[in-house]
Amino acid sequence: MKKKSWLFAAMAVILLSVVIIIFSGSKSDTTQLTTKVQKGPFEVLVYSSGQLESENSDHVYVPEKMKDRQTRISNLTITDIVEEGTYVDSGDYVATLDHQAVQEQLKDAQDELEKTFSEFNDSKIDSNLTLSNERDLIINAELDVEERKIAVDESVYESPSEQKKVRMDYDKAVRKLEQSKQAYALKTQQEINKVNRKFITYKQVKERVDALEELMDQLIVYSPKAGIISYHQYEWGGTVETGSRVSQWSPIIATFPNMDNLVTKTFINEIDIALIKPGQKVRIGIDAFPDKTLTGEVATVANMGQLMPKSDAKVFEVKIKVDGSDPALKPAMTTSNTIQANYLEDATYVPIEAVFSNDSLSYVYLTDSQTKQIVETGEANENYFVIKQGLEEGQEIQLLEPMDANDYKLSGFEIYAEIKRKAAEQKAKEEAERAKRKQETPQPELPNGMTLPPGVVITGVAG
Repeated sequence: MKKKSWLFAAMAVILLSVVIIIFSGSKSDTTQLTTKVQKGPFEVLVYSSGQLESENSDHVYVPEKMKDRQTRISNLTITDIVEEGTYVDSGDYVATLDHQAVQEQLKDAQDELEKTFSEFNDSKIDSNLTLSNERDLIINAELDVEERKIAVDESVYESPSEQKKVRMDYDKAVRKLEQSKQAYALKTQQEINKVNRKFITYKQVKERVDALEELMDQLIVYSPKAGIISYHQYEWGGTVETGSRVSQWSPIIATFPNMDNLVTKTFINEIDIALIKPGQKVRIGIDAFPDKTLTGEVATVANMGQLMPKSDAKVFEVKIKVDGSDPALKPAMTTSNTIQANYLEDATYVPIEAVFSNDSLSYVYLTDSQTKQIVETGEANENYFVIKQGLEEGQEIQLLEPMDANDYKLSGFEIYAEIKRKAAEQKAKEEAERAKRKQETPQPELPNGMTLPPGVVITGVAG
């Protein structure tokens, strides 16, 4: 029993010794991952996916009558369209737009037309009756004048007072006749205007009925030329197909792509868009043909960003002109684009993981000495930083921060001072440019005789 106890105690001492050795060794012999500073060509690349489309395409549009405001139809649904890739000749069937929507509008317009036509006829009848009554009043007034005239002629044998009374009655009858004639003229114009208004309303409804009837005859859309039909791509994504809505603001139903002039449309996120400029070279891969690689260059960069569907991410549209043509390429094929945002012929660079930073400076850990070397970084791509100052080709640096990093000596304060000097110069240059633009901005002129109080100035806003 005593022998077994000694055996267990010996085993425990040995195990404890092994653990001590392992842990002490791990502290003193930490494995270091290192790399060497490289020098040579350096590319800044931006990657994106895109979609091929024709730069110059002909289109099949909505019927011209749909753009007529009299139809009051803002959009229609495509109820049928030929299959994408179909070859059509000029005059061949392409698509059908929703007849029911137009038919409902036409029925309502025809009902309104009957109503307005009836109101127009009623207004003419009412006007004739009204004016007929006015003419009767004039006839009666004329007869009254004649009667009063006879009374005046017969009053020559009456007393002066009686003659005066008869003359006054005659003058009154004459004035009433003139008033009746003036009232008839005004009433005639009033009735004409009333009838004209009814006629204009009727005419407008009639023109709308005619426009809708014309549109009904145009809802079957035919091809204006021969070619291969391609579904039109919306700017915000998606395609025009059966069930899509078209309007005078989005009038394209289908497209005839010109495959001799291709672009690939892509969207770059707001973080990388500052790197993209027209004229930059692009390598273009075609997902359908993995072995096929094309070249191109950035043609246009959108000034305004847009939100991606169902996302808060903002992107900018970029169009890349594809060099040459290839009969195997088809519209809407997916592309993988590699945009060369910058190229340096001879740059010093290190892996991104090897560069550490705090609020004010960047640095690396040198392997051959316990030195924390300050560096000035430049361009960066997804893997490397360009080093403008602080390192030379072939130097060995650490990829991981050493456990005893606090014991490393900081070196390269002159580089840090140089970085700060450049930043100050750049800031001063920008302020000088702003001041120059402000001085060049035309100042508002004060009215003659007006002066500003001392110390008050008018600042213009540059356009």
